[in-house]
Amino acid sequence: MRPAILVFAKAPRPGLVKTRLARTCGAERAAEIHHKMVSHLLTRLLADRTLEADLELHTDISTDAWSAFNVTQHLQTKGNLGERMYHALQRGRILIVGGDAPTVPLPFLKQLLESPADIALGPTTDGGYYAIHARRTHPDMFAGVEWSTARALEQTVTACRACGLAVETGETWFDIDTETDLERIRTESWLHL
Repeated sequence: MRPAILVFAKAPRPGLVKTRLARTCGAERAAEIHHKMVSHLLTRLLADRTLEADLELHTDISTDAWSAFNVTQHLQTKGNLGERMYHALQRGRILIVGGDAPTVPLPFLKQLLESPADIALGPTTDGGYYAIHARRTHPDMFAGVEWSTARALEQTVTACRACGLAVETGETWFDIDTETDLERIRTESWLHL
């Protein structure tokens, strides 16, 4: 069965997305940046021919924000991030990529897709992860994970191993949650408004 890459993203609603970033640049600007980040990631994934996977966009609510992209769109299920990811991972070989890692090198994603481990995670510099690939899942694979903290990766690895799942981590990259993170890509032309 052909694997699928699912980009997980919130609809770009001011005040409800990128709230840590909004503290320094304002809610409207943070929502615009979020829209551009997801657009940039989708553009890169659609242009790539090495990943050999179907591409889907999974949003928290119905939105036409990225309707210009020729990609299948789905709504995420309700619940916390772990519940939403677990539900999505049930469909087979799935790689979930966060919309807040728009510049992740695509070879890093390919490495995760090709991992023989039950669970392959792409770590971020802040203790979370930009992507997760699953060959097998377990209902408790995200038990006890404190989302949006510096322990999310560590806790996911622990929970998965407690369920008997083999875990591998890939290359580390960064996601964009704060103004400091944003500074790393300020010079990229797609970000300018």
